[in-house]
Amino acid sequence: MKLLSYQDDDDIRYAVVREAEGAAVPVDGDMRLRYGSIRQVLADGDLDELAEWAEKRDATLALDGLDYQPPLWDAEKVICIGVNYPKRHPIEGDVPPPEHITVFNKFPGSVVGHAKTLVQPPPPMSETMDYEGELVVVIGRGGRFIPRDQAFEHIAGYTIMNDGSVREWQKHSLAAGKNFAAMSSCGPWMVTADEIIDPRAMKLSTRLNGDVVQRATAGEMIFDIPTLVSYVSGFLHLEPGDIISTGSPEGSGASRQPQRFLKPGDELEIEWSGIGTLRNRVVAAPQ
Repeated sequence: MKLLSYQDDDDIRYAVVREAEGAAVPVDGDMRLRYGSIRQVLADGDLDELAEWAEKRDATLALDGLDYQPPLWDAEKVICIGVNYPKRHPIEGDVPPPEHITVFNKFPGSVVGHAKTLVQPPPPMSETMDYEGELVVVIGRGGRFIPRDQAFEHIAGYTIMNDGSVREWQKHSLAAGKNFAAMSSCGPWMVTADEIIDPRAMKLSTRLNGDVVQRATAGEMIFDIPTLVSYVSGFLHLEPGDIISTGSPEGSGASRQPQRFLKPGDELEIEWSGIGTLRNRVVAAPQ
């Protein structure tokens, strides 16, 4: 099952996607009164109930033209993993693989939805705006000190992240470089875990203006998904709807030689097999 969130007037709603029909079933009535967001469905463990409810209803919401929001827009925690693939580090250059997992977070307002514009800040900040295509794990069952061999029992599904950065500001601090307003994106929807047979086999293809700039599989991660979930739950109590963005492979702008940064007019597409494609366009910040 695929689930998306979208803005409808002054309210954020959600829907069950029927991609083959180019439409979705808007969640309304008593079902939405009970569960106001995807996160609330996960918190009560009622994905099966939602799927059964949606099967009996028509897909009346066209996917084209929706005002997409990040699927887990109300997540309590947006957790990101740094340097989790063999690659040239975008700031430090050629360095050995990390000994420990690097963790940072995204603040509210830094992440926008599918088909939204990514905002390039004004000069001189704008010269090193970068992209990173990442696989995102959605927590379905919360917990603390989760063993590696039980990690997948806590995963409800997957989505896609563009981990946007301003590399020059990343030299100041990781938090500053990773949290510019409307520079990251997430979506277009969440895919439930039952649709992904082997998460390690999922394939990434990131395209910039049609050119493939990143290509990898989830199996190439330095720290695999169970290790990440177990590690993060060691210092945080994970909650349903929390998301963990699992890191990005070689090919981001600062890792390339020569470097290639984003500029207004660029079209970014991040595709993960089994999920779909997250698309965004870059615009200049208003003067």
